[in-house]
Amino acid sequence: MKALSRRLEVIASLIPQGAKVCDVGTDHGYLPIYLLKSGKASKVIATDIRLKPLNTAKSNIEKFGVGNIELRLCDGLEAVSSTEADTVIIAGMGGEVISGIIERCVWAKDTHKTFILQPMTSPEILRSFLFSSGFEIIFEKPLEDNGKIYSVITAVFSGKPYRYKAYELFTGKISADTDEGFKYIKKQYNRCSECAESLKSITSKTEEYTYYQSISDALNELLQEKK
Repeated sequence: MKALSRRLEVIASLIPQGAKVCDVGTDHGYLPIYLLKSGKASKVIATDIRLKPLNTAKSNIEKFGVGNIELRLCDGLEAVSSTEADTVIIAGMGGEVISGIIERCVWAKDTHKTFILQPMTSPEILRSFLFSSGFEIIFEKPLEDNGKIYSVITAVFSGKPYRYKAYELFTGKISADTDEGFKYIKKQYNRCSECAESLKSITSKTEEYTYYQSISDALNELLQEKK
């Protein structure tokens, strides 16, 4: 089969052996196919909100002769029950969208479920939702793929809101100790610095300016420590 992208490879590596997986927004179905062919997953439910990608996934599943993948047309996890998956992948979407999918899932706050999350944009919104909703980020890995830098979050529900420093919304558990970690924090630093600069001369935006400037200062300190 087609080789997985670096992004999907990292996600696959975080799946517990023998897991019952739900892949939300499966697109071409390459990740479920890999998880079953490699023996990493015992079963996969692949969902998508659009019929076209599900049809593409169906064709790919038939092409590679993989069983134990069930396709469902639905929004997020709405057509998936709590007994059908112990590991949920929500990847390739914005942080707001991922947060909404988890928030609408009636069984998401189950301490026995593992969520593998990969936001393409607004990771700080996703982390804010997780922290305030009682989810614990137990692991976070930065990765570079096709010239872009992302993070993959492993989270479980603990029921305890997390007290965090403001800059942690932009870094999570990522440190600048590795090349990819440094690049990830540098990306967030650039974002916050640009936001602060754009707000600097707007009198009515003083509070927002102060916020982004303080975040960029904190991120810069993390970067300077590792240079």
